[in-house]
Amino acid sequence: MDGRLVSEATLQRRPHWLKVRLSGGTEFYKVRDLVKGNRLHTVCESAHCPNLGECWRRKTATFMIMGDRCSRNCRFCAVEQGDLVPLDPQEPQRVAKAVKELDLKYAVITSVTRDDLSDGGAAHFADTIAAIKKMNPRCQIEVLIPDFKGDQKDLDTVIDARPDVLNHNIETVKALYSIVRPQADYERSLRVLQYAKNKECTTKSGIMLGLGETEANVLETMQDLHASGCDLLTIGQYLQPSRNHLPVQRFVPPEEFEQFRLKGLEIGFDAVQSGPLVRSSYHADEQYADKTKRETHK
Repeated sequence: MDGRLVSEATLQRRPHWLKVRLSGGTEFYKVRDLVKGNRLHTVCESAHCPNLGECWRRKTATFMIMGDRCSRNCRFCAVEQGDLVPLDPQEPQRVAKAVKELDLKYAVITSVTRDDLSDGGAAHFADTIAAIKKMNPRCQIEVLIPDFKGDQKDLDTVIDARPDVLNHNIETVKALYSIVRPQADYERSLRVLQYAKNKECTTKSGIMLGLGETEANVLETMQDLHASGCDLLTIGQYLQPSRNHLPVQRFVPPEEFEQFRLKGLEIGFDAVQSGPLVRSSYHADEQYADKTKRETHK
């Protein structure tokens, strides 16, 4: 890894390590039909995740609650802005039903950011967690939450619902925050993770590479996350969703991701998923299991 701020032009074709198989299969279509039949959204679809085929074939999906339109305009994200719909009070039950029908042992729940709501949607998160637990008592639950503007009362609403993992993505390095996430705040996101850790949550975060960051930038962010009490880390390649989003500055090769993975373990994270196709919830169940194994052997 070198420390240069990369400025080379984005390649028109993705390198071979970013090419994925998009085949279906019985389980793939089962998940697709279940999501559609229950009138649910998944971040797999809304964020154009490259792992959709693999994850759906594994009967896993990341459910996205509170609609498919966001109140913020992050310059990397494929989730659309637009008219924000009222919350559906039946959505938590439909998510829980889908989790049961898929026989999930580990469910990931995320959302769009809803700054228009008085609590940012915290109570809706809590209701969804409660519904899943009631219908699927053995299912572990990871929530990938927005920052709730740093409001501790709203964070408590989610934390008190007792998810197994509380994930909040830092997304990018400090030096690029004003460009990549103009409506978010780097230090605020660190405080969210620190607050959750102080409440004895298992905490998780993720960053993207390829937006123009340097090696030093990435290591600084990893250190900041660990200092905030973050237990689990994901690192993946940024992919430009459309011409209206930030361009990719560099496709980071797999060997560099592996070096960051090893560095993350050296820094002290309990588990690190790092690779070009890694996303926040990619093999999330396995990452949580790795943490549990490490704790058992301490």
